[in-house]
Amino acid sequence: MKYAIILSFLAAPAFADCSIGTDHADEVVKIVKQMQSAPDEGAARILAGQMWEIWLDAPDELAQAMLDDGLALLQMGDHMSSRSELSALITYCPKYPEGYNQRAFAAFLQGDYAAALADLDIAIALQPVHLGALTGKALTLIALERRDEAQEVLRAALAINPWLSERALIDKPAGTNI
Repeated sequence: MKYAIILSFLAAPAFADCSIGTDHADEVVKIVKQMQSAPDEGAARILAGQMWEIWLDAPDELAQAMLDDGLALLQMGDHMSSRSELSALITYCPKYPEGYNQRAFAAFLQGDYAAALADLDIAIALQPVHLGALTGKALTLIALERRDEAQEVLRAALAINPWLSERALIDKPAGTNI
């Protein structure tokens, strides 16, 4: 893995432009429509898995290797190295939302909420229905004690997938059991 990180830094300048990759736009629209009408949490979870497959499909082989390395480092708990690898991915593929989303997650785990929020805003700007980025932003706002803003973001995420587990974080109107 160490060599893959080094190679990715060396290779990025040689491959100055990240390819566009597969256009999943129609597939995403279809999945969102299915999520919005999913009959239960299990059906929505399957659809969410399909979305994650799309988000984790990097535009080209180099980007995929960089993402995979960043995720592996994240899984090992090496948040600093993960952020570094994901930063290289973002430099190489600045229009790939998942690079920002995963770097935000690493920053969140380090308690660097300002950096996480900045990356999540970019991920959402690039892919407005990115549920991982939306729920990540809501959790980051909660960590920053900006609960009202978090509620708005949670509602936007729930408009896409009403079965998200984060629905439990929605503030209930006083005197209701909703």
